[in-house]
Order: sequence, then structure tokens, then C-alpha cells
Amino acid sequence: MTEKYDIFLSPPHMGGEELKYIHEAFESNYIAPHGSMIDAFERDMAELTGFPHAVAVSSGTAAMHLVMYILGVRPGDEVFSSSLTFIGSISPVLFLGGVPVFIDSDSTTWNMDLNLLSKEMEYCARKNRLPKVVVSTDIYGQCNSIYDLLQICNRYEVPLVIDAAESLGAEYKNIDGRSDRDGLRALIYSFNGNKIITTSGGGMIVSDDGLLVEYARKLASQAREPFPHYEHIEVGYNCRMSNILAAIGRGQLQVLPERVAQKKKIYNYYFQALHEIPGIDFMPEGPFGISNKWLTVILITPDLFGADREQVRNALEAERIESRPVWKPMHMQPIFTNDSSSLKKTYRARTVGGKISEDLFNRGLCLPSGTALTEDDLDRIIHVIGKQRKNG
Repeated sequence: MTEKYDIFLSPPHMGGEELKYIHEAFESNYIAPHGSMIDAFERDMAELTGFPHAVAVSSGTAAMHLVMYILGVRPGDEVFSSSLTFIGSISPVLFLGGVPVFIDSDSTTWNMDLNLLSKEMEYCARKNRLPKVVVSTDIYGQCNSIYDLLQICNRYEVPLVIDAAESLGAEYKNIDGRSDRDGLRALIYSFNGNKIITTSGGGMIVSDDGLLVEYARKLASQAREPFPHYEHIEVGYNCRMSNILAAIGRGQLQVLPERVAQKKKIYNYYFQALHEIPGIDFMPEGPFGISNKWLTVILITPDLFGADREQVRNALEAERIESRPVWKPMHMQPIFTNDSSSLKKTYRARTVGGKISEDLFNRGLCLPSGTALTEDDLDRIIHVIGKQRKNG
């Protein structure tokens, strides 16, 4: 089978230690969702993130589903979420019968607009219909202001969850020493194949709340009660991470600092080559964090550059180079807009704002950012982009 691309958007990059841990897992004969690798991977993630409790599951979506269930999301409950995000942040709300409320991005960080969030929370409080949870996505590896999110959420006693699937290795600055994180119930991570480190598939919940994590661990293991036989007083799920995948994760965590450094190097290489070209702008970085630069993302203004986002993407595609539009906002997705007669089901949702994330989708392009890219690869990509510009 011939590969479609010579250069992929964000392929896995093994560090070399993964096989050692996999062999240890095989030698222990713990292959299924139990074993020392899972325990160690959870400890490693807890130490890395600074949260004392962690549980490894089969995907970031499964992690989000468990947390939404534990926090009480049930049919008809609203959950405030970033509109500019991947569907895995939203589908767990739908699994549980909840109603998403999509909050637009701000133009300075592309994360959830805190002013819109504050105004909508105030409005809902007056109507006595506060959301069950707020879920803010760290977009493309950049943290939102946890302090300011918590100021808003704690005012109304609404729990906050961070979708950190894209931001492992990013840094959050506690400005002026402000580090109180009471009300932050959990962070959700993903180890999908395109993430900054991967277990091929997998996710993690980290939290200060040991009871939440232990309940998630139980639910992820079919909600089995602590009896020698199989005893069940509630319905659970089968979504624990396997010991083998956890072994891969342990090896990957060892090279995380190198991967983050390389992502930043790639971003800087693109920036130096492209930032002075009229009509090309790079994703901005907020003052409260340092992005891991999971993906380098540019905005293309056609009137200035001479070609639009899709023309550039197609030009890269023709050269067997994978790139991708910025996430299509959730409020534009057909399952929420009822614009396709072929759909079997559509879902209720509300949207607050929307113009910023729509513009980011229309102009935004994610460039290849794999940490094994060479300078020759980057020059090839940059050359194709440059050829599309007016009089290029």
C-alpha cells in the first residue's frame, strides 16, 4: 500500500525506551487492563502535572465521559464548552443527554472567551439555569487562564474541567503567585497517535480530587464492587488503558521535554520564514502560559496573500504534504445546525458568539509539525506555501 503523504501533519515519534517497558510488561504477563505499567504511568503523569491523582483510560473521550458522568451531567443539563474544539470534548455531553452551550473564542489566545463566559454565566444565574459543568479546551497546546476561569466558575459554584488533550508539556503561569485551583475538578489528556506523546490510543484523568479519580477508576472497570465474585450495584464501562499501552506511555514521557523543545523549534523555523509575508499571521500566545506548540497554526488572509486557506492546503496536498484546517467550530457542525437531511439525528445546542471561531476556521491552517521533521522537510513545505502568494 502506497502512503498518501510523504510528510504527515503530526505523526507518532518513538523515543527508543518504549520497547524496554513493553518487554517488561510481556515478561510480567500482565497484558490486560491491570499491571505495574499502568500504575507507574499514572504516577508519572501525576508527578508531571502536579496533581496527586490520575487514572489511565482508553481515550481522552472516555476520560471526559467519565468525568461528565461523575459531575452529574444528565439529560437536559447544559454544559458550557469551547466551540473551537474537537468533537471528543463534546460527544460525552451528548452521550449523557446533556445540551452543549458553545462559547466563542477570543482573538488574542483562540481559547474560550472569558468575557463571553462571564456574561453568559451571569445571564443563566438570573434565569436560574446555570450549567452543570464548564469545559474549556486548551487549543493547539495553549492553556487558558485557569485563574480567571475559576474566578468565574467559583462565583456560581459551577465545576471547571480542562480539556488538556492538546497541551501536555505546556506551561501555565500563576500570575502574581496566584495558584489557588479550588474548583478545578479535573484535567483530561489524550495520547492519540497525533498528540505530542502517544500510546497509540489512550487518555488520562488527573485531579486533586482522589474520590473523583477512584470513582472513575471503578466505573472504567465495569463498576465492579470489591468482592471475590463479580458484584455490581451500578452500570459501569470497559475503558481502562491496557498495560501494554501504558508501557508505551512511560517510554514516551521520558522524551516529552525533547518533543516540546522540538515543537517550539519547528514553530520558530516557520515563523522566521513566513511571518513577514503579507497575509500570513501566526497563532498568538496569551500572557498566562507558554504553549507546547503542538501544531504550528497560521491564518491566511486571501486579499493580502493572494490565495486562500484551501488553495494553500490543496497545493500542499498535491505535493504529498498533509496540512489541515483549524477545527471547524462545534456550532457550525451539521449535527447541531440541522442542515443535512441525510442525518439520522441532530442535537440541541446553544451558541454564545461565534464570529471569531468561524473566522479562525475559514482562514486557519495547521502546518506539519511532527518532531522528526528535518530542515529540508520544512524548507519544502515553506517553498510550496511561498509559491501560492501573489506574484510568488
